[in-house]
Amino acid sequence: MSPSGEVVASVSSALAVLLVLLACVELGDAAAAVGVYRLIQYDLAGAPLGSRAAALNHHAAAFPLPAGADLSRSALVAPLLDLPLAFLREYLAEKKHLGGLLILLPRNISAKNVEGNNDDKGEPKNVLAELEKLLMHEEVPFPVYFAFHDDNLDNLLADIRKIASSGQPASASTGGYKLVVPSAEPKKVSSPTISNIQGWLPGSKGEGDAEQLPTIAIVANYDTFGAAPALSVGSDSNGSGAVALLEIARIFSRLYSSPKTRGKFNLLFGLTSGGPYNYNGTSKWLRSFDQRVRESIDYAICLNSVGSWSHDLWMHVSKPPENPYIKQIFEDFSDVSKEMGISVGIKHKKINVSNSRVAWEHEQFSRFRVTALTLSELSTPPEFLESTGGLYDTRESVDVESVMRTVKLVSEILARQIYGLRGRNIDVFADNSSLAISPHYIRSWLDLFSRTPRVAPFLQKNDPFIVALKKVELSEHTTDVHVQNDVLDGMFTFYDATKSTLNVYQVASVTFDLLFLLVLGSYLIVLFSFLVITTRGLDDLINIFRRPPSRKVKGA
Repeated sequence: MSPSGEVVASVSSALAVLLVLLACVELGDAAAAVGVYRLIQYDLAGAPLGSRAAALNHHAAAFPLPAGADLSRSALVAPLLDLPLAFLREYLAEKKHLGGLLILLPRNISAKNVEGNNDDKGEPKNVLAELEKLLMHEEVPFPVYFAFHDDNLDNLLADIRKIASSGQPASASTGGYKLVVPSAEPKKVSSPTISNIQGWLPGSKGEGDAEQLPTIAIVANYDTFGAAPALSVGSDSNGSGAVALLEIARIFSRLYSSPKTRGKFNLLFGLTSGGPYNYNGTSKWLRSFDQRVRESIDYAICLNSVGSWSHDLWMHVSKPPENPYIKQIFEDFSDVSKEMGISVGIKHKKINVSNSRVAWEHEQFSRFRVTALTLSELSTPPEFLESTGGLYDTRESVDVESVMRTVKLVSEILARQIYGLRGRNIDVFADNSSLAISPHYIRSWLDLFSRTPRVAPFLQKNDPFIVALKKVELSEHTTDVHVQNDVLDGMFTFYDATKSTLNVYQVASVTFDLLFLLVLGSYLIVLFSFLVITTRGLDDLINIFRRPPSRKVKGA
């Protein structure tokens, strides 16, 4: 080959390789990669619930859908307020095939609907609560993911709708966008752990007093349950109750730090786990106590969802309101609440010991014959696995002032009983005093709770959050701090893969692929012919395609 021929051959080969590489880059270019959060997958008493699939690899589609659209190979992308619940109910009830579902959540879920006039859509919080209820209590055969609106996803949604408006929904033959979540088969979470954290403020005995001091317990569960475990922060349920407990422990630790102001009651603080699961952790915690400790508990105050009320709180009890002891406790609450300008009502619900369902935390105390109550902004007990820290329960739904009023109410009632101040209008925790309730402290802990998903099976016993509650907080304000780790009862089975990365690819149609291969093949044939002619001549090229002469076989 002549030098000029070698140069031409080299340039032509490089151009061919470059063309192939450019085509591969164009066909495999990822338009976006975003974090997504998977719908919970769990079994309840052997019944499969939640999303039963995790891997996703389908072309994207969006509303409005053409009549009779086949979505078995499509991943539907829908903003929260554009997703008709009737559509989902139909697909689940009739077991229709759907490739996958990506639900786009607003950044501020607590914000009111800006359109305002569309009653069918409602507010994001109400729509999301109804959506969660539907998805968590049904077996969903397709992968469901949640993501927050951002520029990439908004642009993607606009492009998908533009493609759909052309009358040709995205498919392998038309091109469009493909959504890919490369996830392995979800595995069962083995031996899910629940962790109960307790701390004491021991009271002061008088000289020669040999009797055990009475104990008042302040309790709150801190874990959550929701449609997306990686997003279930439960700012109000029950982050607000746990934060109120921490502040009560902090201000009483100042009183109990001095022998002169230490009361003649022990104060027991308990942060319990397993709240959404019939307060399973509370039951195990109480069972771990010595009988004498349980008998020493005068009564227990359980704090639940106290972060978004303005005037009315409710005291839930298992014993009849006519019970003398319950009557006295309610009078204490009524007296202080009137001074604060708020209202505390009482709700009685008799427990059924033969029924495993536990609606309020104080009911577990009642099963051990310990007087207890639950203080909550909720006037009625929530349904099973509801109001336990869902997607709508975010930091924006909690008011610091509400938590401060709760702390003030409970602390003043405790102080009047401990120090014999009943019937005397004395403000023990007055503003601007050394015992004043700290809004900064409450706000800081609410912010931390609102950034920390706390679904018990996915919260390990050595998780930094649990370590912070024990070592940083309760250990600073109380004594004899202890963490009890136990296994959640076997009624529930949970699966991992709670979050992943969604890759969005812009793909060309099959027609484009075939056309590209045709052009590339033609180019390679021309290149081959050119190289043969320049190196060996036209005759050799012709001989390549000429049928070889047949050979006659001579007979023997």
